[in-house]
Amino acid sequence: MLLQNATFYNDDFQKEKASIKISDGKISSICNNCVDFETIDCTDKIVVPGFIDIHIHGTNGADVCDEDLSSLETISLALAKEGITSFCPATMTLPFEKLCECFGNINFYIGKEKGAYIHGINMEGPYISKEKKGSHKEKYIKAPDIEELKALSNICSIKLIDVAPESENAFDFAKEASSIATVSIAHTNADCSTVKQAIENGFSHATHLFNAMSPLGSRESGAVGAILDDDKITAELICDGLHISPTTLRIAFKLLGKDRSVVVSDSMMAANMPDGNYTLGCQSIIVKDKKAVLKDGTIAASTTNVFDEFRNLIEWGIPFEQALRSCTINPARVIGVDGQTGSIKEGKSADLLILDEKLNLEAVIIKGKLLQ
Repeated sequence: MLLQNATFYNDDFQKEKASIKISDGKISSICNNCVDFETIDCTDKIVVPGFIDIHIHGTNGADVCDEDLSSLETISLALAKEGITSFCPATMTLPFEKLCECFGNINFYIGKEKGAYIHGINMEGPYISKEKKGSHKEKYIKAPDIEELKALSNICSIKLIDVAPESENAFDFAKEASSIATVSIAHTNADCSTVKQAIENGFSHATHLFNAMSPLGSRESGAVGAILDDDKITAELICDGLHISPTTLRIAFKLLGKDRSVVVSDSMMAANMPDGNYTLGCQSIIVKDKKAVLKDGTIAASTTNVFDEFRNLIEWGIPFEQALRSCTINPARVIGVDGQTGSIKEGKSADLLILDEKLNLEAVIIKGKLLQ
């Protein structure tokens, strides 16, 4: 396949114009006089890397913990149609036996995807704070357990593991767990000092910044302040306008800079579905006007997707390059797959989006195959 006369964003995320040749699922060359049997004319189009969602629970009525291959297929196909070419299914705080079943189901499905493909699991819980549990079931929350984590990683590859730094033995756990997966500060009531220590002891990422964590204040900086203040840590942002206001997002993107901001959906099964009652991690969720909440009004997961969030960011004044990096190469780096995908470079997987000049999605290519 040849994407001819493409205006695209290169490996440094600078705009270029050339043709992109795809062979055997990879970007084989970027050239000016390529020829190929199947050509797509990209004149007046924009080609960008496929988007990567490293934190998603579900969409289109399906949940990654359904233990049903058809649910994973629904999610994979729905994401691909929205410009997300790969993802990390996120599990919830559940009993160990239930997690084993979920992990086994996801592992069995990897390699069979018909749409967006799976990198590995984002294990959100059960090693979190009861005070900042959000929509997680409190009775299943527990202290970090390295042997449990190892057992789960033997069932399916784990890319992210969420931990509250104030948990019992969290630092020792993170030091060892960081050789298995990226350890993320999450669902935490820890103060600024504890979070700063965590960053020196194996934690390198933050889950949905601002949400379910101690806030930034004038005298106590909280988890939010510690994360924004340290260049060694990356941070997720849910950019639906409901979890974080556009003004706060602009401040966060400025402080995080072009390499530390990561857009995630944190979406649940209610994405692309009508208002009503749904479930997430054994909890009842009410969705109205796209906002998902528990019965007590606590905001839960989202009903958005990364492509819509990208367009939100452009509308809200985030620089195009940073918004694009935050949906592509930055999440790829967090989970260690930036050598394979996340940017347009010879030798990388041909995960590509073709957009029109108004940033409408026109075509999706996953591992060199045009989504029909």
